[in-house]
Amino acid sequence: MTSTDPNPVVTVPPHASRIRTFHPRRGRMTGRQVDALDRLWSAYGLTVSEDPAAPVDLAALFGRRAPIVLEIGSGMGDATATMAADDPRRDYLAVEVHTPGIANLLGLVERLGLGNVRVARGDALDLVRALPDGSLDAVHVFFPDPWPKSRHHKRRIIQPAHVALLRSRLATGGTLHCATDWAEYAESMRETLTADPGLVDVHGGYASRPAHRPVTKFERRALTAGRPVFDLVHRRA
Repeated sequence: MTSTDPNPVVTVPPHASRIRTFHPRRGRMTGRQVDALDRLWSAYGLTVSEDPAAPVDLAALFGRRAPIVLEIGSGMGDATATMAADDPRRDYLAVEVHTPGIANLLGLVERLGLGNVRVARGDALDLVRALPDGSLDAVHVFFPDPWPKSRHHKRRIIQPAHVALLRSRLATGGTLHCATDWAEYAESMRETLTADPGLVDVHGGYASRPAHRPVTKFERRALTAGRPVFDLVHRRA
């Protein structure tokens, strides 16, 4: 029998393979970052569990019910903090593995008085599995590791099974917004997103940078080096 479900979800057992979509990086933290992590983690931090039986209660995490934006790979947190400050009606859940970046974002949260930001440490896919279906208003995947070598493409976060998982966590009408400065990865992203039967291409191809996505230092370096930036925005049907 052929399934008629227009939004099929590819189920991947969380422990079937521990292929990581990120490369753990070490980095020295400044004294200010160490202080921010020590003081603010208990109030704004979330440790991601690998246990699929440990769901995340988003309303309890933020202390209110509001549309949720998931930021996958928030880096040093500047873009997340800017978007959250400009968009107080929505809550921003940033997930990152780079400890200095996590600490830096926590410092920005305090400095800017952002009550609508929480910071998760761990594997983004483990976090997504712990979220309820249809619980997200948007997912942002900005400048993920392109894993340029062919043998490493299996580590890319934008691939069919992962996209199906991300889409399942979006509410109807929710958006999956990806950006990269790696042309080959951009084309792979476009093909993968377009092939998902539950997503609709909002712009019919690559989009101009939406005003809500800040230009980061990383992006400026890419543009200075002559690498164009590609944005893709798809909506859950």
